Amino acid sequence: MTRRRFYAPPPSFGPDEKSANLGLAETRHLRDVLRLHPGDEIYVFNGAGREFHCAVEIIAKDSTELKVISEVEPTRPESPLNLTLAIALLKGEKFDLVIQKATELGIKRVMPLDTERADVRLRSNEDAQRRVARCRRIALEAAKQTGRALLPEITAPLSFKSLLISAADDEELSTNVTRLMFAERGGRSLADATDNFAGRQAIIALVGPEGGWTDAELKLAHDAGWEIVTLGGRTLRAETAAIVIVALLQHRFGDFV
Repeated sequence: MTRRRFYAPPPSFGPDEKSANLGLAETRHLRDVLRLHPGDEIYVFNGAGREFHCAVEIIAKDSTELKVISEVEPTRPESPLNLTLAIALLKGEKFDLVIQKATELGIKRVMPLDTERADVRLRSNEDAQRRVARCRRIALEAAKQTGRALLPEITAPLSFKSLLISAADDEELSTNVTRLMFAERGGRSLADATDNFAGRQAIIALVGPEGGWTDAELKLAHDAGWEIVTLGGRTLRAETAAIVIVALLQHRFGDFV
């Protein structure tokens, strides 16, 4: 039988992990959609890779108290590849699609980027926060659907130059991560660019907007030590490219066989 899965972040569990609480959104789903009752058993994942078999105890208006029966293995294992997708902001449903499919494919982190030709311009900090919150909701639903117990991190949007600076200044990122910038021109094949990947288990894949990268952005990334990669001879939409790139990297270095 398919598990009835719910999400509760680590702080929602008691200190001894014998109890847990569901928040308002999960309670509404439990009570109003699935019509569960006290005594029914469910599964709860904490977004950090752990999952628990629980029993419903008290259903209130905006929360649900649970008794933890035991910790269980998530229904789907996590990929061994620590993969970050850094992608230029795309319009509405296109970006939603990337978040959903990247989560299904096992991404560990998504970093929205403000680039020179980005399809979207953030109007304010509040606008950025709303977009991040929406992306996190989409990632949560995709994680539930695929059986993942780990929620991918969705970072606050940052500028293209900020990404290059942070990757260069952070010793962990600069020495232990393979940095790949995917472009429609001027790059090597994926096989050539990842020829020395052995022993590294982290990749940042950088994907541009619908209008592509500018020459200045390509030069900045190249000078900062990023490998420029070009896929095939066809021009892909930005959202298609992002999904294809994640799938290819999971096939070559993750758990897609």
